[in-house]
Amino acid sequence: MNTKPTYLSREGLQKLRLELEEMVTKRRPEVAARIHDAKEHGDLTENAEYEDAKNEQAFVEGRIQTLETLIKNATIIDENHGTDHVQIGSTVKVEGEDGAESFTIVGSAEAKPTDGKISNESPVGRALLGRKKGEKVIVKVPAGDFTYKIVEIT
Repeated sequence: MNTKPTYLSREGLQKLRLELEEMVTKRRPEVAARIHDAKEHGDLTENAEYEDAKNEQAFVEGRIQTLETLIKNATIIDENHGTDHVQIGSTVKVEGEDGAESFTIVGSAEAKPTDGKISNESPVGRALLGRKKGEKVIVKVPAGDFTYKIVEIT
């Protein structure tokens, strides 16, 4: 069983709790009703509706299990952290070959690169953690290495 901490903001934890509640109170009963209705139609061996409902049930139960584990292992990110070095929860402004970029370091459960939220486990996130303003950071990715200079930490 996975006991690795899940780094989340308070907002992220609340979203997971709401999703879990939705899955348990709405989706699970809906799928159970679909399975029941499909069984009423007779022969289950060639019943596509029954197969589809069973597949959805497997997805819902898997997601419930994942959410419960994430919530159980949640570690809330300190929103009042210092700005002397990069840590989970920091927003980091960097300059690279492509110009200035800004990243917020979050746990993998909340990562959304299109919104500038990168995981602490991603190559860029790992490279930035623990670094200070003014430092140059080399990020190693499959496409090759690139360098960022940390301009600001908030």
